[in-house]
Amino acid sequence: MSKRYARLTEPLVRDGGVLRQATWDEALDRAAAGFASHRGNAFGMFSCSKATNETNYVAQKFTRTVQASNNIDSCNRT
Repeated sequence: MSKRYARLTEPLVRDGGVLRQATWDEALDRAAAGFASHRGNAFGMFSCSKATNETNYVAQKFTRTVQASNNIDSCNRT
């Protein structure tokens, strides 16, 4: 029998190694700050060649425009 886990209903953030509930605004601000601290060559994106063209377009556009990185791979070699 597999274990059942409850779904999260509130975002969680880590403070001092401990997870705590947070507002959506706080969680999104922290996520945005994390992306902002890893721009340029510090950021890379993997996308999937089996995804739709639209999904791969958004992935490369985000990587090149928002993250200022050309480090994107769509695994077309597999």
